[in-house]
Amino acid sequence: MAVTVDLPALEQTAAPRAASARWSRYARPVLGFALPVALALGWELVVHLGYSNGRLVPPPSKVFETIMALAGSGELSRHILATLWRVGAGFALGVVAGTIMGAISGYWGLARRLLDPTVQALRAIPSIAWVPLFILWLGIFETSKVALIAVGVFFPIYLGVMGAILSVDRKVVEVGRVFRLSGFAMIRRILLPAVLPAYVVSLRVGLGLGWMFVVAAEFMGASEGLGYLLIDGQQLGKPAQILAAIVIFAILGKLTDWLIEVATAPLLRWQDAFGARGGQ
Repeated sequence: MAVTVDLPALEQTAAPRAASARWSRYARPVLGFALPVALALGWELVVHLGYSNGRLVPPPSKVFETIMALAGSGELSRHILATLWRVGAGFALGVVAGTIMGAISGYWGLARRLLDPTVQALRAIPSIAWVPLFILWLGIFETSKVALIAVGVFFPIYLGVMGAILSVDRKVVEVGRVFRLSGFAMIRRILLPAVLPAYVVSLRVGLGLGWMFVVAAEFMGASEGLGYLLIDGQQLGKPAQILAAIVIFAILGKLTDWLIEVATAPLLRWQDAFGARGGQ
């Protein structure tokens, strides 16, 4: 029996889907701005109507003026570049160390039994507790700051890699052994694709912790950086400067997280996951 396909009907069905995909692509970023913009406008209106004097929590217009003043004087770019360099260097060191140790602990049972208890104990130490030790060991200059950020990035990367390897389906590994894959082929064709989604998530979590740890790092005698702006604003009683630094932290954190998401998206195209279709 012959089967006929109505091409015009298929085209009519595909057209709305393409339009919906385009709309979703542009609508999601707009929706992401909706809540912060609404909160900013609401607080601006509250201060404008006189319900608050805006002294301790300045309105967005005052915060924006502070950012523009810092940018005009050239201070803002200097502080941003200093913080970006510290986060970038600490993130790179933490990713390398966390990936290597996580892969060893996940793939090799003996190494896991030796390393993991100590790593888990160190993970429970608060970030601020490392500050006096790093100052004593490495001084108050850039090395101690980068090392503190690397410590913050290391733990989520280590846990993400080790946990992802341990969660790989044993049956998939057995299939690789049936086909007599070598150790390198097993890692490249089975373990790496299985681990990659969780690894991307751990990269994003590690980057977020890197941005949090840089504030503690820049408390260690820094003369520039966004953390220094926070301290300077607190000591001089400038709440607008404090909020300006917080806003810039949020923007830079979101931009760097988006860069990781975009850079790793081609590696995860094979996934047919719930989130890949916009949660529909």
